Amino acid sequence: MPDLKPLTALGGSTARAVTHGVLTLEENSGLALTSLALRRGATEPAPFGLGLPGPGLWTGNDTAAALWTGPGQWLVEGPGRAETDFAAEITAACPGCSVTEQTDGFVAFEVRSAAGEAPVLALMAKLVNLDAARFGPGTATRTGLEHMSVFVIRRAADRLAVIGMRSAAGTLWHTLETAAARLADPGA
Repeated sequence: MPDLKPLTALGGSTARAVTHGVLTLEENSGLALTSLALRRGATEPAPFGLGLPGPGLWTGNDTAAALWTGPGQWLVEGPGRAETDFAAEITAACPGCSVTEQTDGFVAFEVRSAAGEAPVLALMAKLVNLDAARFGPGTATRTGLEHMSVFVIRRAADRLAVIGMRSAAGTLWHTLETAAARLADPGA
């Protein structure tokens, strides 16, 4: 039997991280994802005590986070739990709901600013067709980035997450890193 070793979405043995100026971009390889949908007649659950958000919103606690993806549908995040059966935990916490494992289908990149909100807003303005000034902390949406469909989550004033298809991880990373590098050195 070969000695198999897990790889991140970008093909490394560890998550990739890079800093350009005040922006740090990190591959979040530990993030578990599941989709959660209400079935007819089901009551809205509160997995891990998490109140599920409404349209355009994201919410989180120490155990989990969620973003609204459609009427009666959410994408639930399990920070640091990619190696666990997070979908089974959500299924147990949400009786009468449909739960589907999504971890291996997506890649998550976290963007942090060491200089507050302004660099995050500038990066958003370069990348997505969203009014960055109105896209405050606790908001989330699905939008286009270059030719890809992504979820953009404003985790805090100085933090942004971009979740995209795992098959486009390299292209998404390149796009984010190029934009961050150009903001750090406008002459480049």
